[in-house]
Amino acid sequence: MSTTAERAVRQVRLPLDPDSEADRQYALRRAIDGLREDDPVASASIAVVGWQRVLLWSLLVLVIACAVLDHKATAVFLIGVCTAGYLLTMADRVMIFRQGLASRAIDVSDERARAIPDDELPPYTILVPAYNEPEVVGDLIGAMANLEYPADKLQVLLLLEADDEVTIAAAEECAESDAITILLVPPAEPRTKPKACNYGLYFSTGDIVTIFDAEDLPEPLQLRRVVAAFRELPDDVACVQAKLVYHNGHQNILTGWFTAEYGLWFGYLLPGMMGSTSPIPLGGTSNHLRRDVLDQIGSWDPFNVTEDADLGLRIASRGYRTAVIDSQTLEEANSDPINWIRQRSRWYKGYLQTWLVHIRRPVRLYRTIGLRSFVRFNLVLAGTPIIAVLNLAFWLITVVWFLGQPTLVEELFPWYIYFPALIALVLGNAATLYMNMISLREDDRSDLLVAALTVPVFWLMMSIAAAKGCYQMLRNPSYWEKTFHGLAEKPAG
Repeated sequence: MSTTAERAVRQVRLPLDPDSEADRQYALRRAIDGLREDDPVASASIAVVGWQRVLLWSLLVLVIACAVLDHKATAVFLIGVCTAGYLLTMADRVMIFRQGLASRAIDVSDERARAIPDDELPPYTILVPAYNEPEVVGDLIGAMANLEYPADKLQVLLLLEADDEVTIAAAEECAESDAITILLVPPAEPRTKPKACNYGLYFSTGDIVTIFDAEDLPEPLQLRRVVAAFRELPDDVACVQAKLVYHNGHQNILTGWFTAEYGLWFGYLLPGMMGSTSPIPLGGTSNHLRRDVLDQIGSWDPFNVTEDADLGLRIASRGYRTAVIDSQTLEEANSDPINWIRQRSRWYKGYLQTWLVHIRRPVRLYRTIGLRSFVRFNLVLAGTPIIAVLNLAFWLITVVWFLGQPTLVEELFPWYIYFPALIALVLGNAATLYMNMISLREDDRSDLLVAALTVPVFWLMMSIAAAKGCYQMLRNPSYWEKTFHGLAEKPAG
């Protein structure tokens, strides 16, 4: 039986039986190999496919050859290309922010959320992947108990690696009711969050599926708000993304920077992308997905370390859209710099992975999402990590210029590059600071003013993380660097 036919037969009797060894092995195989069997081009299991490798090596050889023939002209050209990238990215980010100020996230009032009769609510599945996190499992029980959704229509699957004994023990000690089902994922490579979610999907019963991390605290009405939003949104909306908000923004300056950044991203930039019908890189949690679309597009890629961003792009590439809803999920901001760099380097690496995967079909993607969204896709997915790395080089050049004004630097920046570069330096940084300040004002977060004003130090950390992520992209693209949680106190209440 072919893979496609086999999958179709299995879909008839989903969910699978967790007590059946045959079903568990089938689910594990599909969790790992399903996407690359059904659509190999869409899988990040191979970081760079044949024609991409040829093109990248050809460009490298061309640059080296040009540098040998005329190193100065080559350097000027490359600096000009980078400057153009800075200007395009800056202009696009301001346009997204402006759209976000105008459109904002979808608002569903408490009354509308509670107005839906229980018998009209669809079955809902919450996937909670956790690995080596015994300290936060107990909080999950309370968070799920606080959700206002009928117990008989809510399935919570706690996805634990079968050899993660400490977390399993903590979960079994806390999970004394039927509210949460512990589902053990057989140990197999890759050890990634999307593989665990894929495995859990085969045992899920919901028409809507969402992901929460074990330490997440979603607001009680979030599921009902999502159901209400899906009822009112067009049929081409496949996902509703809730806002992620950090509860420990005052723990130290790093959590302050991180909290302000998330406020801008989820409060204004993602709604701006929604308002302009651009592809939306999903957040790692609280993305609520139609199960029928998940089955159609292949769920998560277990080899992509930002499976959320990849799924958001795959949704758009298949002609569907993502909406952003005004409902919060509280998370823990990374308070440790080393832990933060590990997490952010994985995000940057995943953005590059996602870009390399989706650029494999450039014509089809362009025809599906249009010119503006196609340009934005390249600027956000490829531009974000690459520009963060380039910042290190350009900051060094700037410091060298101010210290000694060497002739070499002056020769590399003729007037037709110098003035655009100056605009990018001055207006680009000012625009970023301005957007941060406006978002804090709109959200009444004057308590984060110091973090907003000192954010250039945060940019340096981003560049270090981006350099690490780019290096790992070359050496170990599918390696998942674990982010440690439980370093902050939970909010009261």
